[in-house]
Amino acid sequence: MGPTRKRDLTAAVVGAAVVGYLLVITLYRWFPPITVWTGLSLLGVAIAEALWARYVRVKINDGEIGTGPGWLHPLAVARSVMVAKASAWVGALVLGWWIGVLVYFFPRRSWLRVAADDTNGTVVAAVSALALVVAALWLQHCCKSPQDPADHGEGAET
Repeated sequence: MGPTRKRDLTAAVVGAAVVGYLLVITLYRWFPPITVWTGLSLLGVAIAEALWARYVRVKINDGEIGTGPGWLHPLAVARSVMVAKASAWVGALVLGWWIGVLVYFFPRRSWLRVAADDTNGTVVAAVSALALVVAALWLQHCCKSPQDPADHGEGAET
């Protein structure tokens, strides 16, 4: 399993934005109001992942991976990678959705009052989804093992 590629996430964002825009064109009249609270749950998950990434990074850099009290179990790191990969994909798809909604709203804000009212909540949701993608990629990065000095020729005898 390799790291999540940013170009794949970008393609997912663009695809979800196109689908989201097409759905909003036909279904917007049945949408509930979009408030600032709509996307904040994603921001909470992003903050939790960023804090977990910091903790994992500190433990890996200190060499506290293994078994024993106060150590981080290797399976916890592997599970963290899986959570990071899943969160990156979910965040990318949700970000694409909210971008599609924003593309629908922006030209209509001047004459469609409901679109103007929903824009703030949509922006918060899109920013929260972007934060989730960034936190997930950071967590995935933090789960990498530190480089062996011998790999780069540092400290190796010649």
